[in-house]
Amino acid sequence: MAKVVTMGEIMLRLSPAGNTRFVQADSFDVIYGGGEANVAVSCANYGHDAYFVSKLPEHEIGQAAVNALRRYGVNTKFIARGGDRVGIYYAETGASMRPSKVIYDRANSAIAEAKPEDFDFDAIMEGADWFHWSGITPAISNKAAELTRLACEAAKRHGVTVSVDLNFRKKLWTSKKAISIMKPLMQYVDVCIGNEEDAELCLGFKPDANVEAGETGAEGYHKIFEQMAKEFGFKYVISTLRESFSATHNGWKALIYNGKEFYESKRYDINPIIDRIGGGDSFSGGIIHGLLTKATQGEALEFAVAASALKHTINGDFNLVSASEVESLAGGNANGRVQR
Repeated sequence: MAKVVTMGEIMLRLSPAGNTRFVQADSFDVIYGGGEANVAVSCANYGHDAYFVSKLPEHEIGQAAVNALRRYGVNTKFIARGGDRVGIYYAETGASMRPSKVIYDRANSAIAEAKPEDFDFDAIMEGADWFHWSGITPAISNKAAELTRLACEAAKRHGVTVSVDLNFRKKLWTSKKAISIMKPLMQYVDVCIGNEEDAELCLGFKPDANVEAGETGAEGYHKIFEQMAKEFGFKYVISTLRESFSATHNGWKALIYNGKEFYESKRYDINPIIDRIGGGDSFSGGIIHGLLTKATQGEALEFAVAASALKHTINGDFNLVSASEVESLAGGNANGRVQR
């Protein structure tokens, strides 16, 4: 299997039990997760040699975050130790017409304050097949944005395929700031993943589709995908297409373009959703595995969409499914019958 490297922040997630509201909670469930860490766990579950790059404090909470990754087979040898704090986020799980809610407490975390000398990016990228990052990492701080650029440069020096999940987070930065930092980084990217909002807010592109009204017909994306591939030289442009009927009922499919042809996946009706946090990351992990192992972009996309559909049924940030479970769903086995 392949060597896959991801880089970003793993955080301590504190969640009230079930669908309890923050103001009702007397205790929180402790979960660890974060964009690129979630992708690394998915890749490890599919049998790849997955490495997560970050910086965490030397104290016990930092170690607990490291242990959470090790538990699922992620290699943590390139996680630098030091700094003062692990980023925290609070996640309240919505239901029906009440949306889920996230509150960040992540300023001045160890990775936000990390320096280039904390990492030997040439050693990290040596022998790697794939490097994945998301728009969350450069949004954390100017220092993290510089680390992202250095990692991308090293990946290119070593001939590594680079993917990005644009992942715009309005609580972390403005669209103007995002475009100023993200656009120059696109020169290093081979595989661009993002929905219509991410493309507009990170790169200044707007698709011809009324997504708010639930009109996620793939045709609206053809023109923008072609424009993005032409301007940035992407080998693949990919988007998930989410229909949000309620916090616990979504339609889910995706579209991929390889510069020659488009492929639209089958659609999943996900109802009820157990936990949608990490849904996009599970899609990224699935598409990495798919493009590394499948014969066609269509097969790769079907694997990724099935993987992310399954993630919506699992508590926590990590998508804890095997490749065979994903293949079963992608192959049409969606009835949920007990396997005896």
